Amino acid sequence: MIENYSKEGTRRLDLVAGVSYGDDIKKVKEILHGILAAEPRILAEPKPTIGLMEMGDSSVNFAFRPWVKVEDYWDLYFDLQEQIKVRFDEENVTIPFPQRDVHLFENK
Repeated sequence: MIENYSKEGTRRLDLVAGVSYGDDIKKVKEILHGILAAEPRILAEPKPTIGLMEMGDSSVNFAFRPWVKVEDYWDLYFDLQEQIKVRFDEENVTIPFPQRDVHLFENK
């Protein structure tokens, strides 16, 4: 079965914003809501979703899911990724990278 996502005229953007476990999740949600409110290409209906999606191995991951017109999809996808990074940098929110702890034991 082939699904034509553009036939309805709208699509949902599915973005993930990962932040450090040390960051304030209420502040992160406020930042993400601010990005939604400032972006005129995001549709009011269906209502966008922002929520804590997962507590991953290296980050706390937020689902960021606004609805957009099909013709705005890719431009807005790239613009929102950039806006999230810029705002997190401005607000000192940490975007972590995967890490592993290695413990070395000396065999005697």
